[in-house]
Amino acid sequence: MAKYLISFPSAAMNVPDSEWEAVGRDAHAVIREAKEAGVYVFGGGIDETVPPVLVSANGSVAEGGYPWAPPLNGGFTVLELPSSKEAIAWAARLAKACRCDQELRVFGFYPES
Repeated sequence: MAKYLISFPSAAMNVPDSEWEAVGRDAHAVIREAKEAGVYVFGGGIDETVPPVLVSANGSVAEGGYPWAPPLNGGFTVLELPSSKEAIAWAARLAKACRCDQELRVFGFYPES
């Protein structure tokens, strides 16, 4: 079985204020279903109130992330599934719940990492 990263950037969540409560309820319901199905590995979102820092090999710290990279934000879920077909089905459920498209990638998992 492979692990799949299902994610979206914050800007994709173009949700009317009146729907946020329903989005939270629906998204949490899908996550509960993934847990009950035994496919949930982990999930969460980037805390955008805490700016990133870039840490070098010598331990020095600089404010901000890579200057050439787009900002990393949004929400992430990793599920362990037997096929890409099932990963697409779970990504579609999350897209419906979150009211935005989800990016789907195979998550490189190495037991020694």
